Amino acid sequence: DLMDKNILVVIDGQNDFMDISGSALPVTGAAEDMSRIAGLIDQLGHQLWDIQLTLDTHHEYHIAHPVFWTDSQGQSPAPFTLISLSDVTSGKWRARVPNHQAMATEYVETLAKSGRYELVVWQPHCLVGSWGHNLYQPLYNAVSSWEKQHLAIASKVTKGSNWSTEHYSAVKADVVRSDDPGTQLNVDFIQSLQNADRVFLSGQASSHCVANTVRDVVDNFGAEPLNKLYLMADGMSPVPGFESLSDDFFRDMKAKGVNVCTTREAASSLQRAA
Repeated sequence: DLMDKNILVVIDGQNDFMDISGSALPVTGAAEDMSRIAGLIDQLGHQLWDIQLTLDTHHEYHIAHPVFWTDSQGQSPAPFTLISLSDVTSGKWRARVPNHQAMATEYVETLAKSGRYELVVWQPHCLVGSWGHNLYQPLYNAVSSWEKQHLAIASKVTKGSNWSTEHYSAVKADVVRSDDPGTQLNVDFIQSLQNADRVFLSGQASSHCVANTVRDVVDNFGAEPLNKLYLMADGMSPVPGFESLSDDFFRDMKAKGVNVCTTREAASSLQRAA
């Protein structure tokens, strides 16, 4: 088989991130982004050697969900509350389960040191078994057709099921847990991208899960050239209010030699390779 190893990565193309009725964390533009990606799969699936789908996968009880935290009145924080180290040490917010207080303090401290993010409390989303965890239907349909047509299996990469750490990146959790390999560097995922001729990246959201995943891939890519990575800018959107994180991400990746393109440009480069 002389086909180029073109891999399409779709990060968290799940209902809860779509700007559609019933979603927990709608990202403006997400449904259109994913429809474009579905179109790309339908049109050029024969040029795709593999499709990798990451799935944000959470439980209700999670350090970044409201129920985990309480104030002195027993109230949980509202979604989008930022919890700083001083909020935890002052007792403004504390772990609802007293046994988890020391771990929670250490967690927020570790986040502060890594300088990546302050802890954001999110609306519970992508809960295992819920509609919100499912792939957006047009994307699911395109992937399903591709699997039948090519007698192949699109890889599914789950992340986020450890309740004690955020897991924006598909490559590793924000705070790695020594007792949970699922939070540690996903070497198989990195290697599969290193082995590709070209990697086309899309998904939600460009401010968080896409940005962190791609930054981690770039940091662990070894000697592999970064110009085989293609960020499809019209296949991803930022969480509303976090646009600057998305802008920083694109700027940083361009500076490192990663390609930023449109789905149409990606399609024409796939056709040229045919």
